[in-house]
Amino acid sequence: MRVNGRVVHNIELPVRQGLDRIDIDGQEREPARRVALMLNKPSGLVTTVKDERGRATVYNCFAGAALPWLAPIGRLDKASEGLLLFSNDPAWAARITDPGTGLPKTYHVQIDRLPDAALLAALERGAVSNGEHLKARSARCLRTGHKNAWLEIVLDEGRNRQIRRLLETLDVSALRLVRVAIGSLTLGKLAKGQWRMLTQKELDSL
Repeated sequence: MRVNGRVVHNIELPVRQGLDRIDIDGQEREPARRVALMLNKPSGLVTTVKDERGRATVYNCFAGAALPWLAPIGRLDKASEGLLLFSNDPAWAARITDPGTGLPKTYHVQIDRLPDAALLAALERGAVSNGEHLKARSARCLRTGHKNAWLEIVLDEGRNRQIRRLLETLDVSALRLVRVAIGSLTLGKLAKGQWRMLTQKELDSL
């Protein structure tokens, strides 16, 4: 295979749609049409193609679907739920996850206590965990029960287990964590474990 006249052996090499020229066996090929979809990830699935420990993965949700190769855009840990994007366009995916794009990620988080103003301020101020300074762009209380509450936490970037680790520095545990939006794209009424293609309007918004 040649990309822009150069021999390439890495079949997973990212290419730029409409810009790079691909030749296979001397014949020019058009890059695959971009496919982008959203999944409402259930808890209990790991975000990987194949798990070395044999655990169920998010790709179980696509069983029987005639989809091209797709990679997750970002990650949600095994216990987390909600909006997870997939695409066959690595360059586009990289722009979505780049903190410089300014796309906030919004989460609804159930915690094991009733929050006060000091806790919300501490989440926005941030704390150091394993040498990383973690903080929320914003944090507010959505609703409270007798012993726990739901917070809305917005992040500018998604580091590994960022919200759980940030809460742990404050001796708070996350009972449930659901990503509900990436930028203006919201999870909406998509059922748990279900997926759908993104519309052109949604692609443009991202």
